[in-house]
Formats: sequence, C-alpha cells, structure tokens
Amino acid sequence: MEFARQGPDAPAAADRRHRPYPAPPAFEAQGSGGGAHSFGKGRGGGSPAGPATPPVTFELRGRSGVFGGVTDFVYLPRDGRAEIEAAEGGRFALAGARCEARLPARYGPAADVPVELRGAGQCSRQVHNFGAAGVFPADRLIAVEVLTPGGNWSSYPPHKHDTHLPGEESRLEEIYYFEIAPHGNTPGVGYQRVTPSPAGKTDILAEVRSGDAVLIPDGWHGPSIAAPGHDMYYLNVMAGPPGEPREWLIRDHPEHAWIRGSWDGQEVDPRLPFHRAEDEAR
Repeated sequence: MEFARQGPDAPAAADRRHRPYPAPPAFEAQGSGGGAHSFGKGRGGGSPAGPATPPVTFELRGRSGVFGGVTDFVYLPRDGRAEIEAAEGGRFALAGARCEARLPARYGPAADVPVELRGAGQCSRQVHNFGAAGVFPADRLIAVEVLTPGGNWSSYPPHKHDTHLPGEESRLEEIYYFEIAPHGNTPGVGYQRVTPSPAGKTDILAEVRSGDAVLIPDGWHGPSIAAPGHDMYYLNVMAGPPGEPREWLIRDHPEHAWIRGSWDGQEVDPRLPFHRAEDEAR
C-alpha cells in the first residue's frame, strides 16, 4: 500500500497491492503523554523482493486541528514499515490505496500544497490539494482535504467518476472522512448525499458527524451540506484500478450542472480562506 500521513491533526498517503481501491483513513489519537505507533510489514533486512532500504526520518510540524490551516505530510511506499512518534501526542490521518509501483518515501511541506478556493456564494469551499493527481506523484492514490463554511454546500453540483471514459471521466472509488466543528458545547452535524448512477446502485442520505466516513464505490455524490454554524471538513481518498491513468476527471449530474454558470459574478464566501497568518510563512 502507498500511504500519505499528515502530522499532528494532519493526513498521510500510501499505495497497496492487488485491488487498488482506497482504504478508510484512520485518525490515530495519542494522549498528552505522547507515544509511538508502528505499522506496515517493511523490508528491513533485505528480501527476494529487493535489497533493504535504509531508514529515513521525517519531522512533521502538523497543525492545531483540521481547521487550523494547511499541514505538511509524508508519503510512505508500498511494502514499507513506518513508526510514528509524538512526544506530546497528536492525531494522524493514514490514507492509503493498493498499488503496483513502489515509489520512494517523501516529505511534503505545507508551503508546497496548492490551496484552491472553489465555487462561489453558498457553494464556496476551500481545497487543499496535497495529494492531487498532477500535484504529488503516487501510483494509485489521490487525496485532498475540503473545508466548507457552515451553511454552505460543497461537492456540488453532484458529480461522478465511476466509468473509464478516456479524456472525459475517471474510474475512482472514494471515501469521505468527516470532522464537523462544534458550536460551543453543541456537537457539529452535516449531511452527505449519493444517488445511483448507471454504474451502480449506491443511494445514501447520511447524517455525518466527526469521525464518520462515507464510502462511495459509484454514483453521483454531492452535496456535502454543512449545517449553519458548523464548519465542515472532509478528507477525500480516491484510487482507481491498474492500467488506467491516475487522474481526476469528473462528470457533473446533467440536471444540476447549470449551477456552475450561476457562480459567474458571485464572490467567494468572505469567510474563506481558513488560513491563519502563520500558515503563509511555512
């Protein structure tokens, strides 16, 4: 598997073998006393698959939380073994996909992550393209973060990527992992919709809260709805089958694609971007 791992309260990326579809992201929580966590099978002393790879150490700066700006991350290769250590504790997202190629371990600085403000008006959202196709090399894995201000709709218009049509649409399974900001002592809530497409029968209307994940093997997905007063974060993890290009090509739902034209002349939600001033200096 290939993995992307983000620092304290950040995501990560990795590739796996065989069926190359995404694995649910896992947030590893450590207490205030810190700790360590190991995973992967590794090739420490050499094996028939090839010579041993010398260990590499990366230091992650992380962030205060998923709404605290862009984070740095680490890419872990297939057949690798990793150990995460956090002296003061932290939360780490591990996002992976089965893969064929074994690429080198790499560090991704926060300053190099492209940040996109997508949509306009009540469809405004912020995208952190840390593991996007065409941005960060991987075999199968594609991963991005999306932040949506409370009261807005994102992942809209509904779109799909479940059929391989060269130059028009990619075939990608996808996972949405959610974190919803509370309002005072009131936990946050949001909603996710998926409707069936010709490629499958996935039909979902789910209330989502922090820690929930929605699996999307096929179908028109969207909107992702942030309740007023509760900003929404989700980590998108995608992967497609071998033999097809690693690219994100989507098709909008024909009944809702018109909404894009309505954004012309509208301003992006003034609550965006979510960045803190210190993020810009990274």
